[in-house]
Amino acid sequence: MIEKNAGGIAIVPVAISRLQLALTCPALSPSRTQISLANPWLQAPDSCILYLMSRDDALNDLIEFLRFPSVSADSQFKPHVESCADWLLQHFEKSGLDAEKLPTGGNPVVLARNNHKPGRKTVLIYGHYDVQPPDPLELWQTPPFEPVIRDGRLIARGSTDNKGQIFAHVVGVEKRLQSKGDLPVNVIFLVEGEEETGSPHLENFLRKHQAALAADIVVISDTGMVASGVPTFTYGLRGILCLEVRLTGPAVDLHSGIFGGSVANPATVLVELLAKLHDERGKVAVPGFYDRVKPLESWERERWATLPFNDQAWLGTTGAPALYGEEGFSNLERVWARPTAEINGLGSGYQGEGPKTIVPSRATAKLSFRLVPDQDPTELRGIITKFLTENCPPAVAIDVIFQHQGKPYLVEPESSFGQAAQRALEKTFGQPVAFIREGGSIPITQSFKDVLNLDTLLLGLALPDAKAHSPNENFPIENFEAGIRLNQELLEEIAGIK
Repeated sequence: MIEKNAGGIAIVPVAISRLQLALTCPALSPSRTQISLANPWLQAPDSCILYLMSRDDALNDLIEFLRFPSVSADSQFKPHVESCADWLLQHFEKSGLDAEKLPTGGNPVVLARNNHKPGRKTVLIYGHYDVQPPDPLELWQTPPFEPVIRDGRLIARGSTDNKGQIFAHVVGVEKRLQSKGDLPVNVIFLVEGEEETGSPHLENFLRKHQAALAADIVVISDTGMVASGVPTFTYGLRGILCLEVRLTGPAVDLHSGIFGGSVANPATVLVELLAKLHDERGKVAVPGFYDRVKPLESWERERWATLPFNDQAWLGTTGAPALYGEEGFSNLERVWARPTAEINGLGSGYQGEGPKTIVPSRATAKLSFRLVPDQDPTELRGIITKFLTENCPPAVAIDVIFQHQGKPYLVEPESSFGQAAQRALEKTFGQPVAFIREGGSIPITQSFKDVLNLDTLLLGLALPDAKAHSPNENFPIENFEAGIRLNQELLEEIAGIK
C-alpha cells in the first residue's frame, strides 16, 4: 500500500521497515543507531527519499550481503565468512534456484542452478563472496561493513570487489525467473570464499565436481570499465605470485650500543636486498624474469591509444605526486601488459612511540609479482627465490615463504561467445565496446581453462576510482542496475549462438 506523508512524498511502509536499518544517504548519519526508527526519513531530503523509494528489494538485499565482514585472509573473520555463505545459499533458494553449500579445504563454495534443459547453452557464472581486510580502518569515512549511499555510490568493503558485481548477475537471473518463469539458457552459479587469498582450494574443487560443472562458457564480472558508461570487454589479466621474505640475525633484539657493529642488522640487510629487485630504469632485475613475456600486438597498442584514458586523470585517482614505471612503455602498457615486482609490507624492530635503540632480531617483507602472458608463476617462484637467496649475505639467515599464485590469462575476443558478449554490452550501455587487458589477477580463470576447458568472458562493472582493496571502496548504483540488465542481455545473446 502506498501512502503520502505531509510533504506529498510517496512512501511504501513495508519498504521503510527494511531500509531504515539498511541505508543512509548524505543527510542521514552513517551510524544505524542514530536513525530514528519512528520516522527513518525525518532528516532526509525529498530527493533522497524519492531516490531510495524508487529502488526495489535488490538494493536492500545487496546491502544486507555487504554487511557480512567475510574477510578470508584473517582467521578471526571465519564465522562471518560462513554466515555470509549461508546467507547467499538462502538467497539463491529464495530466488527459485537449486542451491547447495559445498566444502573445500578452506571456505565453502556456494553452487546454484536453474532447471537445466537439454539443447540449451550452459553458462557458468563465477564470483566470490569473500572480501579484502578493511584496514586501515582510520581512513574509512564510514564503517566498512555499514554500507552507506553517497552521491549515487554504495560505499562498503566488497561493494565493487566482488559482492556488487556478482550480485548484479544473481538479481538479473532472479528478475528473469520472476517475469518469465524460465531462463533462455542453463545457468550455474559458482560463488567461492577464497578469491582474495588466491583461490587455493578451488582448482581441486573444479576437478572433484568436473561433471556437475560442465558448461559452454564462464562469465565473470570482477574487472573494471575504462570510464563511466563505457562498456568494457577485458580479454587479458595479469597473473600473480606472492612471497614473504624472512631474515633472522641475532636470536633476540640486542642493545645497539653494546652489540651494534658486531652483528648484521636484519632490517638493513632486508632493505638492501629489496633494493636489488629493480634497476635504475624501473625494470625487475631478477635474471630470467622477462624470458617468457609475450610482446604486445600492434592492434592492441592501436586500440589502447584510442581509449578514454589520460595520465593526469589516472594520477588523480592515485593521490601520488607523479606517475612512475618501466621506461619505454605507456602507463596503460605498464599496467596491462608488463610484469611487476611490488613490496606490499615491511616489518622489523620497534614500531612504538619514541626511541628504542636495538639491533632487531628479525625483518620481514611481503612481496607480490604481477605476471603477464606467457609467464609461469611456478617457474618464477624458483627463479626469484634463487635470486633473493644468492644476494643475501651469510650474516643473516633467509627464508622465502610461498603464499599463493595464479597464472595470467588471455582470451580471443572475437569468438562466437566474445561477439555475443560485445552485443550484450552495446545493448546495455548504448556505446561502442572498449577492449582492454587488466592489471589485476583472477587466478581461477586459467583453472577454468585447464580443468574444465572453458574460456571466460570478463565483463567488468567497476570504475577506475572504485577504491577496491582500499578504504572507502564504492560501487555506483547505476552500475549495479546496468549489471542486472547486462546479465539478461548476455543470457539472451548466448542462447542465440548456433
